Amino acid sequence: MSKNNEGKLAGITKAKVVEMILRYLVLVLGLLLTGIGIAFTKRSDLGVTPISSASNVVSIRFTFLTVGTWLIVWNCLLIIGQIIILRRKFKIYQLLQIPLSFLFGWFTDFGMWIVSFIPVPNYPVRLVLLFIGIVILALGVTLVVLADVVMNSGEAFVKALSDTLNKEFGNVKVVFDSSCVVLSVILSLILFKGVIVGVREGTIISAVVLGFVVKFITRFIRKPIEKLFDTEHKLGGNK
Repeated sequence: MSKNNEGKLAGITKAKVVEMILRYLVLVLGLLLTGIGIAFTKRSDLGVTPISSASNVVSIRFTFLTVGTWLIVWNCLLIIGQIIILRRKFKIYQLLQIPLSFLFGWFTDFGMWIVSFIPVPNYPVRLVLLFIGIVILALGVTLVVLADVVMNSGEAFVKALSDTLNKEFGNVKVVFDSSCVVLSVILSLILFKGVIVGVREGTIISAVVLGFVVKFITRFIRKPIEKLFDTEHKLGGNK
């Protein structure tokens, strides 16, 4: 192999390594913002997103674990669900969802510490906190998606179902989110003796609005993020 080809190969390899590092950094930043967004919605006390609603209900009843820890438990259950559904089709790299689930849980608890200093005197303030949380959450979700390395456990579970059932991802996602809300209501009725706790209008609002906000944000940050990942061109890998 000529020195020119060796240098070209080394450049491409280096570019790919740098790109992967950047992708994981964006992923972690996305998880951090997602956790903080969840914390804002929880602080509003108007209900969190559908996928986090079951953890929220359980965390209100069993306070010996933080909401972030309950989210870790929930995400790990979803990973186990993927393994059961996919069996041999489940790839080893998908186990990376486990450490990412822990990061997400820890980031949510960090977010809860941040919002604990915010006073919530009335309903309008609660609404403001809810929508701030939705925007931050949408930005986090967008970054996680654009990082394109590992899916979060919720999305991965839905994909496992849609692939196995041969159904469209979007349709399965709607059913899954709805099922999470139903599960949360049932858990609340059981744990709080017939009273619905932790599932409110904010859960419905976030379910309806979040997707639109994600699409809006994606329009503005997709190109800058993709440009950030274009390390092969920057490091001369295409020369």
